[in-house]
Amino acid sequence: METALLSFCNWSTLGVCAALKLPQISAVLAARSARGISLPSLLLELAGFLVFLRYQHYYGYPLLTYLEYPILIAQDIILLLCVFHFNGNVKQAAPYMAVFLSSWFILTLQKWIIDLAMS
Repeated sequence: METALLSFCNWSTLGVCAALKLPQISAVLAARSARGISLPSLLLELAGFLVFLRYQHYYGYPLLTYLEYPILIAQDIILLLCVFHFNGNVKQAAPYMAVFLSSWFILTLQKWIIDLAMS
């Protein structure tokens, strides 16, 4: 009984997270405008999701305990690209993506170095 309830909670959380940003993305696409979306707020949310995801992954937590974060990150990245597209500055998206990807790479590299030093 407890296992079934836990499984239901896990999958319902994933389902809700999969649809969490879709109304916002569809509204931006329908309006063909990113007016009303705060870029700093979106970037802060994305950074928070990335840090939390990296923390969970770094310490080896089970994937089901943090699987909603990759889903939310993907939706935030799509929304971020829509914001840049409709604001007319798509070229500005590259530095943001480079910073996020390089920070992810550096944190991963740091774990590998620590793991090698410990062995």
